[in-house]
Amino acid sequence: MSKSDPIADYLTRIRNALRAKHKKVDIPASNLKREITKILHEERYINNYVIIEDNKQSLIRIYLRYDQEDRCVISGIKRISRPGLRKYVSHNSIPRVYNNLGVSIITTSQGVMTGQEAKKRGVGGEVLCHVW
Repeated sequence: MSKSDPIADYLTRIRNALRAKHKKVDIPASNLKREITKILHEERYINNYVIIEDNKQSLIRIYLRYDQEDRCVISGIKRISRPGLRKYVSHNSIPRVYNNLGVSIITTSQGVMTGQEAKKRGVGGEVLCHVW
C-alpha cells in the first residue's frame, strides 16, 4: 500500500482490476480521488461509481466498463506528475493524449478537470495522469 503517493495507488488499483477482469474495485476515498473518478465517469471510461460512507475513511466503489468482446475500455492509465517530480503546464502547452483519443487529468486553481476543459478556460496546472 502506497502511503507517499495515494493517486498512484488509486491508478494501480484500477489497472490491476482491469487486468484481472474484475467488474468493480474498491478504493479508499479522498476529495481528489472523487474528482478524478467523476471525470472518468463523465468521459465514459467507467460505468458508474458509488461513495460508501463509514465512520473512518469512505470508499469509492468503481464499476469498470468493458465492451461487447469483454475488452476493457481503458487501455492505458499512467501517472504523470509524482511527488518526486511534479509536472506543471501552462494553458498553451497542455499535452494531447493519443491525438485527443485519450484524456489528461489536470488539477488547476479552478479545480480538477480534463486537459481540453483547462485549455478552453485558459488555465494551466499540474498534470496528474493520462487515460486512454
